[in-house]
Amino acid sequence: MQPLLRILFSLFLLIFAPVAVAADGDPHAADRQALIKLFREMEAAINAQDVERMVAQMHPQVTVTWLNGEVSRGHDEVRAYYHKMVKGEKRILDRYLTTARLGNPARFFGNGEVAVADGTMVDQFFPVARGPFSLDSNWTSTSAKVGDRWQVVSLHLSANVFTNSLLAEAERAIWYVGAGAGVGGLLLGWLLGRRRRR
Repeated sequence: MQPLLRILFSLFLLIFAPVAVAADGDPHAADRQALIKLFREMEAAINAQDVERMVAQMHPQVTVTWLNGEVSRGHDEVRAYYHKMVKGEKRILDRYLTTARLGNPARFFGNGEVAVADGTMVDQFFPVARGPFSLDSNWTSTSAKVGDRWQVVSLHLSANVFTNSLLAEAERAIWYVGAGAGVGGLLLGWLLGRRRRR
């Protein structure tokens, strides 16, 4: 009975092991899972307005290029930027929320110890001086495996400077102002005309 079980087990491995390898087949599968966890933790930290939780996912020498074009290098500059924008007395925003999506699977370089990923975000901003607005943006991230842990070493955020919700809002405002000035001009002309006739 024992030899028969060994034969059946061997046959099972021959038939199903290649299927399992083909299904999994990605040498970076475990790293991808770790990177997705890192990605989700960054998103959660942003939405929790928790800069310490955010920098915990970043390498101490991280470089971040923000949506407004400012660049922060290292944890202290990331903290200072976030404080200036969201926490300080002269802050620009009360809150900033994001829903991030991965564009494609990460690409690996340098013996699998560097990963580059990109995707999109739907951002919601709650400024101090005006009403909230949404903005679609893009992100690119480079992460490195330091020891046994993945950390963000570079993060770049960008938005379309030619077509976005703020430009559309400004364009609508210009139309409203133009239309208001046109109506005001017609009304003023009509009043002046009546006065002359008197």
